[in-house]
Amino acid sequence: MEALILVGAGAAEVLRCPEGSGVGVQPDWEGSNTCTHSDLHQEPSLYTVKAILILDNDGDRLFAKYYDDTYPSVKEQKAFEKNIFNKTHRTDSEIALLEGLTVVYKSSIDLYFYVIGSSYENELMLMAVLNCLFDSLSQMLRKNVEKRALLENMEGLFLAVDEIVDGGVILESDPQQVVHRVALRGEDVPLTEQTVSQVLQSAKEQIKWSLLR
Repeated sequence: MEALILVGAGAAEVLRCPEGSGVGVQPDWEGSNTCTHSDLHQEPSLYTVKAILILDNDGDRLFAKYYDDTYPSVKEQKAFEKNIFNKTHRTDSEIALLEGLTVVYKSSIDLYFYVIGSSYENELMLMAVLNCLFDSLSQMLRKNVEKRALLENMEGLFLAVDEIVDGGVILESDPQQVVHRVALRGEDVPLTEQTVSQVLQSAKEQIKWSLLR
């Protein structure tokens, strides 16, 4: 079990103390709880995002990009994705702590979007990435954010993710900028319904093979 400790004005900050991590929970002079472990004071890192996932309403992978070796094999990744789907797809919350990782997520029709960071990562930073990705796709797909439309526009998704996060480092959180840059990288013309949907067949085949591995 993990101790969730609210601290600060209006309990705006949540400190998580994982079981077995050697973290002590002690009452302070006001009777509230504080964590007494140096791990709660991690050095800031640019490498904020550990993974970005998009699953369908059966929990199957449509898109996955891992930025470190937390789950080095495809088998471990798929197991993690099933676990995260089972724990989140019936809840109304937007933030979860799972397998020692912070997970922010949202759903749209038959899609589930996830952004994963470390247990001590700032949820607001992760949520900014999630919202930027979702809003960018919403613009690119003409607000039709569902499985069929996404599968027909995978090239745009890959480009958008690369514009938002690179190697785990957050590059952009403004969906307008992301959509603009995707258009420039795609056809070097303003993004239209045609430039997103008319994906090169060879690129589609490569994406399909990568998903089947």
